[in-house]
Amino acid sequence: MKGKYHIIVQNSRVKFEFDIKRNITIVRGDSATGKTTLVSLIDTYDRLGADSGVEVSCSKRCLTVNNSNWESILNSVSECIVFIDEENTIIKSDDFARKIKDTNNYYVIITRENLPNLPYSVEEIYGIHTSGKYADMRRTYNSFYQLYSVDEQRMADKAETVIVEDSNSGYDFFKSVAADDINCISAGGKTKIKRTVMDNEGKNLLVIADGAAFGSEMGELFLYMQKHPEVSLYLPESFEWLILKSGLIDGNRIADILQHTEDFLESSEYFSWERFYTKLLISETEGTYLQYSKQKLNDVYLNPNEKEAVLTVADIIRENIT
Repeated sequence: MKGKYHIIVQNSRVKFEFDIKRNITIVRGDSATGKTTLVSLIDTYDRLGADSGVEVSCSKRCLTVNNSNWESILNSVSECIVFIDEENTIIKSDDFARKIKDTNNYYVIITRENLPNLPYSVEEIYGIHTSGKYADMRRTYNSFYQLYSVDEQRMADKAETVIVEDSNSGYDFFKSVAADDINCISAGGKTKIKRTVMDNEGKNLLVIADGAAFGSEMGELFLYMQKHPEVSLYLPESFEWLILKSGLIDGNRIADILQHTEDFLESSEYFSWERFYTKLLISETEGTYLQYSKQKLNDVYLNPNEKEAVLTVADIIRENIT
């Protein structure tokens, strides 16, 4: 399943309007913020249609699953948008993660859990905003808003230590470009970043991680950062995305893919956008001087022109570690 979808769900009392464009969207929020109402309306419409008093506008079928029927329904549907309420414990299971990995549906999961078994983007974690009465003053209007901004932050002082999520090519690059007085550490995976940050408490830290799959770690790290302003976070989609974005690979086609990735990526083939960018970069550079390997960085990316092109995409790196 590809593409971006605009969804409107409404009855006489409430209206929800939002867009989704990735295979996994997370919706969070406290009680009484409309999360359960949204899922209930979709379930009612899917069962009863127009007789339900609910209207659902979307170019794809919207439906719900629960603890008792999720597997049989997912075996029988294709190219649908599946909504799952937080009361369903299946979302925390490895069986669920394995099952949805190879399906061509999109999933909207209502949860306050972190769900480390699912690689969802920091950009696709939303709350529900209620903006008062709508139209005839009897209907409440609700929309999604991003809980976390992935815009580059500016550090008050230059980083003393850089913590990088991976231990492969991305780490090789950042370690090589870091100034002599800056320590560069590989956390060895996204789940180890918070512990690595805490082990370096009191230092000016710059954390670099793959935003395309970092969603499950963002909540706890964000709370920690609120109490520790000396920690800054940079979340490009992935290191491979930085290279693709740098312009080293010429052509409007690459720029278009990066601008509208959802139109090029088949969700059943790529569990996260990070994997798509990795395969795209490997494919585009195969047999060229820029040939890319995720396991070990091609030294050409450390040449002055190539290094500068990548750093130009991320000023926070250039300003704070070089």
